[in-house]
Amino acid sequence: MTVDVLHLVHQAVFGAVAASGFGVLFNFGWRDLPWCAASGALALTTRTIGQDAGWSLEAATFAAAAAVGFGGRLLRARLGIANNALAVAGCIPMVPGFFAAQAIFGLFALTAPQPGNPSKLALTTLEFALRVIFTAGAIGAGLSIATHILRSPDSWRRVR
Repeated sequence: MTVDVLHLVHQAVFGAVAASGFGVLFNFGWRDLPWCAASGALALTTRTIGQDAGWSLEAATFAAAAAVGFGGRLLRARLGIANNALAVAGCIPMVPGFFAAQAIFGLFALTAPQPGNPSKLALTTLEFALRVIFTAGAIGAGLSIATHILRSPDSWRRVR
């Protein structure tokens, strides 16, 4: 595996820009926007490293979401209550919009009066839809696993 540093920097920069944009959209304070940027940069860089190592999109997305979740939990004293929201903002650039759009377009094409090769179209549409579902699930699982593993000792007493 060779690491293309320029490609990683590209992913980090655009992950940071996208996550900061979502931070603005979600009405984060100005002091939290750099943390949104760092979260997005970490997410896309980690996912890119995983994909360059040959992992599937879903596996790399899970690893990236877990890295962002753990980073947010480890910095929770500095970030305050917003650590979970910052982690979510960092993971939003990893939502597979292309696959979602292709799945929707495929569904529209299947409802046409005379779809061309409907069985192949249905299979391709199902593949895109499953990729969206599994990637979104990987984001959710990666973020929540950090919360469950790094719970405070006080919450352990409440569970028992």
